[in-house]
Amino acid sequence: MSLHPPIALVGAPTDIGAGHRGASMGPEALRVAGLAEALRDRGLEVVDTGNLAGPVNPWLPPTDGYRHLEQVVAWNRLVMDAMYEQLAQGRLPILLGGDHCLGVGSITAVARWCREQGKTLRVLWLDAHADFNTSDVTPTGNTHGMPVACLCGVGPQPLTHLGGASPALLPSQIRQVGIRSVDQGEKRLIQEYGLDVYDMRYIDEIGMKRAMEEALEGIDANTHVHVSFDVDFLDPAIAPGVGTTVPGGPNYREAQLVMEMIADTGRVGSIDIVELNPAFDDHNRTGLLAVDLVESLFGKSTLMRT
Repeated sequence: MSLHPPIALVGAPTDIGAGHRGASMGPEALRVAGLAEALRDRGLEVVDTGNLAGPVNPWLPPTDGYRHLEQVVAWNRLVMDAMYEQLAQGRLPILLGGDHCLGVGSITAVARWCREQGKTLRVLWLDAHADFNTSDVTPTGNTHGMPVACLCGVGPQPLTHLGGASPALLPSQIRQVGIRSVDQGEKRLIQEYGLDVYDMRYIDEIGMKRAMEEALEGIDANTHVHVSFDVDFLDPAIAPGVGTTVPGGPNYREAQLVMEMIADTGRVGSIDIVELNPAFDDHNRTGLLAVDLVESLFGKSTLMRT
């Protein structure tokens, strides 16, 4: 008997918030890499709910500081409703992205669920980027650089109020791990909002084990852990299949340790896998690695521990 509830895979094939095309193929690449089969081999029940159908990417320049805002909102609403529905059915939803703008819808749904259940939410944001941009501090207008800001109530009203209440998330509920690319204006906002960031400099200084112990501190039996896994969290030497590679990320062993330590909490309740871009990948190498790491979130250990 598995310790985990049934898993629901929710595909969101869009690159609507990204600066490169191709993340829309991410869900299929994760399926081809054998995500469902790998989790079933671990004794988990897995339901693939298929792909959500949202607006196509018009690939237009920014309007009033945001690219494709109307379509971004539409996709996030679809994701929010789908993730919430799976949680309400007692399943553990895994969002197959798509770009990271979808984290707004996903985490808004999880936050609502946690409020209704009286659970404490802890978001572990595994990413090379802090994603705390606004239209004022980013020239691109790409919303995949803005989801954390939107969740914390900073950004365009349709996204900050996606679930009605704003903010969906308090900065104290999020831990960012692996960060190594932050814009100047973004740095000021992160300091102003007091985000808990474990950047690569800090990780290099104290080691991944201690950094993760700090990031996981306070998780208890009443905590729902949401893992938002942007594949560009990983060093591009092992994970080339992303649109925005940033050198100097966690290596394979460090990434496995992160996932295993999260798994050890026993509190993972929902997951995003985003920004996998097969157009930049090498024979789905990054997709296979993502599947390997997600298996570790469900207890596959690299070590001979009983």
